[in-house]
Amino acid sequence: MSALSEALPTSGREWHLVARPHGWPKPEDFALREVPVAAPGEGRILVRNLHFSVDPYMRGRMNDVKSYVAPFQLDQPMDGGAVGEVIASNAEGFAVGDHVLHGLGWREYAELEAGHAAKVDGSLAPLSAYLGVLGMTGLTAYAGLFETASFKEGDAVFVSGAAGAVGSQVGQLAKLRGASRVIGSAGSDEKVKLLVEEYGFDAAFNYKNGPVAEQLKAAAPDGIDVYFDNVGGDHLEAAISRMNVHGRITVCGMIAGYNDTEPAPGPRNMAMIIGKRLRVQGMMVRDHAALQPQFVKDVAGWLATGELKYNETFVEGVENGVEAFLGMLRGENTGKMIVSLTR
Repeated sequence: MSALSEALPTSGREWHLVARPHGWPKPEDFALREVPVAAPGEGRILVRNLHFSVDPYMRGRMNDVKSYVAPFQLDQPMDGGAVGEVIASNAEGFAVGDHVLHGLGWREYAELEAGHAAKVDGSLAPLSAYLGVLGMTGLTAYAGLFETASFKEGDAVFVSGAAGAVGSQVGQLAKLRGASRVIGSAGSDEKVKLLVEEYGFDAAFNYKNGPVAEQLKAAAPDGIDVYFDNVGGDHLEAAISRMNVHGRITVCGMIAGYNDTEPAPGPRNMAMIIGKRLRVQGMMVRDHAALQPQFVKDVAGWLATGELKYNETFVEGVENGVEAFLGMLRGENTGKMIVSLTR
């Protein structure tokens, strides 16, 4: 089967990593290059990307170290989540005009094996939502709270990085499932206001306004049962101090230390894990693929009723992809940071 649109592009732009960052990435560590675009081979499709995702985990992939995901290669295109429109198909089951979710972001056009793409329905939610609330970050929140942290009704929950794509969803899911109290931390007074007024958190604080431990103690006078960690560092130390007996900690990310050039000191109160019988567990979203059908069913339902809210921060243009990534690391986004190529 072959379905080819009439005038395919001959070239497109894509971001390459050209130097491994030391500490904070710099614009000169990246290059936007124009490359040829080929018609899709047998069993493959050509996609015009409409949106691509920039995420904290991508910082680790810029280091040449063995990890849970392969590092980006120098002078090669970077990748990550993207949604786009099929503009040429040489594969059964995919037609020109279909919208798909795939893993070749950071570029204008992606030619890929059809089996590595999944059709998405733009009538259920905006296409960009499949990179966030209905995508990897959404499943991360869902699995990390309900499966890894074994959340149960009546738990008090603390979320760091709570205005981000994952954290904002964690807090709302906890409220929807009957949390006794949900507390969030964020990096600006505007984000704190958003957490309480739009997302329904019971309390929130700006971690830049004073010691995290003191602010968390004031916000959680009766302690916490679940901590969803997106930040690490002083947030993790503060959470350990406030955890109730048999509390559970999901360690999802530690963005506070991603650009450190030296190992960060660990929490100084780790001994409390023993007396409080805490469970501290790291999580990777790819381990929870079996939850995907239930996740989509639940979240799509909550989105339809308006019970679950989300924000996206859009940066327009492939040429601004690196600036969007750096902005996300600096905390300039509210909700999911997305690079949009729709103009």
